[in-house]
Amino acid sequence: MARKLRVEFPGAIYHVMLRGNGRQNIFRSDKDRKRFLKRLKKSADTYNVRVYLFCLMKNHAHLVVETPEGNISRFMQSFTTGYTVYYNLRHNQSGHLFQGRFKAKLVDGDSYLLALSRYVHLNPVFVDAAKDLTLTERIKALRGYQWSSYPSYIGMTKPLDFIDYSPTLGLTGNKRTKDTAKNYRNFVESGIAESDADFITIMKASHHSIGSNEFTEMVEKLYQKLIEKKSILEDVSFRQEITPISPEDIIDIACSMIGVKKENVYRRQRDNMIRPVVAYMLCKFSGMTQRDVAKILNLKGGSAVSVQLKKLSEQLKWDKSLVKMTDDISFKLKSIRLRTDNE
Repeated sequence: MARKLRVEFPGAIYHVMLRGNGRQNIFRSDKDRKRFLKRLKKSADTYNVRVYLFCLMKNHAHLVVETPEGNISRFMQSFTTGYTVYYNLRHNQSGHLFQGRFKAKLVDGDSYLLALSRYVHLNPVFVDAAKDLTLTERIKALRGYQWSSYPSYIGMTKPLDFIDYSPTLGLTGNKRTKDTAKNYRNFVESGIAESDADFITIMKASHHSIGSNEFTEMVEKLYQKLIEKKSILEDVSFRQEITPISPEDIIDIACSMIGVKKENVYRRQRDNMIRPVVAYMLCKFSGMTQRDVAKILNLKGGSAVSVQLKKLSEQLKWDKSLVKMTDDISFKLKSIRLRTDNE
C-alpha cells in the first residue's frame, strides 16, 4: 500500500488529529490520559517541538504544535508508538491503536491559529452528552474539563510546563497577563452560544491545510508538484537543507563574543545568562534536540534546557544589553552558516 505524503518544514504549525482504530477508545481511564500527556511531553522535549494546546476526548485527541526543525513525522511516530506500546501492555491487547496515520494540517497565520484554538478547546461541550445543558452549565463544564489545556489557559489551573501559551494568548491583543487570559476566555466561550460555521467550513476545505484560499491553493500546488517528482509515495519535506554548525564552534564563538571562559558554560551559577544564551544558540544552529544540548551542557535533560530557554526569554523582555548580545552572536553564526552553505 502506498504511503500518504506528509508535508513538513521548519517553523510550521500543525493541527494534529489522532483517532482510535475502528471505534475503539484511545483512553479507558484517567491513568491512560495522564500517560498520554506524559508521553507527549517527552516526545516534544526530544524532538524540540512546541506544544500550543491539546484536548483529549474518548476516541480521539486534538493537538496544535509547532515544529522548529520540520520533523512532525518523526515526532509523531515517537509519540504514538510509545503510547501504543503502553496502552497494549496495560489493556492486554495488540495491534494498531490509532486509525491509520495521524492527520496533520498546516495552519495559516495568526487569525486561523486563534480560531483553531477555540475550535479545539470547545470540543468537550459539543458532544452529544452536552447538547441538553444550558449555556451556564456548558461554560461550567468547559472550565472544569481537566483533559484539555483550556483551564490552564484561563487561569483556572496552574500552567502546564510543556505548553507554550504565549503564541495563542498573544493574539488577544493585550500584553497584561490577567487581561490576556480574560480576553481569551471571552473569545473561546463566545463560541459556545454561536457555532463558528465559517471556520468549520474552512477546516473541511482541504486535507492538507487550514487557512485562506490563497494559502490552501499554495499548499495544494506544492503538494502536487512534489508528488510528481516522487516515484515512490513517501514523506515529503518542504524544508531547506541547512548545514549545522558544530557545538564546539558555537560555544567558542559565544564565549569569545561574551568575553567569558568556556568552563563557565558548564557551571551552574546564579543570575548567570551565559548558559541560557549558549543553550539557545545550540538549539538554533547545531541541529540538535534539547536532550542532546543537555548532554553537552551537563544538564539533567531536555526539560532543563527548556528552563534555560524560558529564563532567557524572560530576561530578553527588559535587558537591552542581553538583546544586543544575542543578536550579535546570532548574526555571527548566521554569517558562518551562510558562508558554509555557499561554498
